Amino acid sequence: MLKRQIPREASEGRVIRLAKGRLAPGLASPDGAPTPLLAFQPWTEAMQPLCYWGDEPVALCIEQQPEESWLDGRQWLSHLPESWFSLLSTALQVGAWLENHRFCGRCGARATRLGAEFAMHCDACGHRNYPRISPCIITLVTRGEAMLLARSPRFPPGRYSTLAGFIEPGESAEEAVHREIFEEVGVYVDQLRYHKSQAWPFPHSLMLGYFAEATTRRIRIDGVEISDAAWFSPRKLPALPPAFSISRELIETHLARVRQRQE
Repeated sequence: MLKRQIPREASEGRVIRLAKGRLAPGLASPDGAPTPLLAFQPWTEAMQPLCYWGDEPVALCIEQQPEESWLDGRQWLSHLPESWFSLLSTALQVGAWLENHRFCGRCGARATRLGAEFAMHCDACGHRNYPRISPCIITLVTRGEAMLLARSPRFPPGRYSTLAGFIEPGESAEEAVHREIFEEVGVYVDQLRYHKSQAWPFPHSLMLGYFAEATTRRIRIDGVEISDAAWFSPRKLPALPPAFSISRELIETHLARVRQRQE
């Protein structure tokens, strides 16, 4: 339902209110669930045209402080259908970019938002910047049916997930898979298979999902980014990532393949 062209000529439409990564609740969906879309209304100068949601133009209104009832992006994504992910991801990533790039990174002068595209232009030196997108790899390492899952110190208690990391300058995505897995858990892999990508607006990542088969089994965690890691059987799993995440999709895809082979 998301059309990515910016509604440049629109002067009214839907609105998303955003402050510090939290979005205001708006109108309910047809099934009664709350959504972050506000009613159709005239736009003010403080509102930034964002995209089309279906045929309706949507603007982003960035405010200084969220109200108590506002939910953060992860909370919204956890209870809205997958079809909403692209809209919320766009709002969160564009909102973070607008907040963090109000001034030119080359000369320090105030930058101006262009109306025809997501771009901030500096009239003083001519520099132009676009929303930052940071490519990352995220990989489910398997050895037969077993899955190698790990814990970050930032995770909720008991949760384990797939391995992930940013792609470094001059590095391919496949090289990043090998490097990150070895750095974090000391395991070598081969048979890399690309699965899919997912925008991850916390705050500006693009996750490239892979499967990889381990050629070694011994785990040596780095003790910094990873606090624990272990091999898990499909029959005995820890707490897993939320359903809207690509890490969870990688795990569920592997589990489905295991069940299919057993039938």
